[in-house]
Amino acid sequence: MSENEHEARMAHPRMAAGALFFDEADRVLLVEPSYKDYRDIPGGYVEEGESSRQACVREVQEELGIAPHIGRLLVVDWAPNPGEGDNVLYRYDGGRLSAGNRRQIALHADEIRGFDFHDADRVPELTIPRLTRRIAAGNEARVNGLTVYLQHGEPPEARS
Repeated sequence: MSENEHEARMAHPRMAAGALFFDEADRVLLVEPSYKDYRDIPGGYVEEGESSRQACVREVQEELGIAPHIGRLLVVDWAPNPGEGDNVLYRYDGGRLSAGNRRQIALHADEIRGFDFHDADRVPELTIPRLTRRIAAGNEARVNGLTVYLQHGEPPEARS
């Protein structure tokens, strides 16, 4: 196999990064994107020359208008999409947003219509199943001091 053939077979996934933020009651922050029919977490695609963490920081600043500390990596999810191809999603710990940070949120109006904090049991009715699983795994990883690997929002052993 030539070098070009080998390179053509290599994966070239799109990467996206986002943060899980919580309030004092451990409710998770979900945003209402103007271009989706479900709620999501703050985040977006990684740009060329940017690390996933740098993308997370940038996307939070662009979407929410705040620059809180972005903590450790909670979740890596291999999530191919028939319409987009391979995706690798990184979810970071945004921690608890203080009342001061919450007051400073200034939404990027072209992208985000609104935001609110939600109890974990409400998340499934507000977003898509794979994101619900990713949020639950991220919260568990946060509580237990872990980083988890998922495929389509599930542990690989659940898909066997």
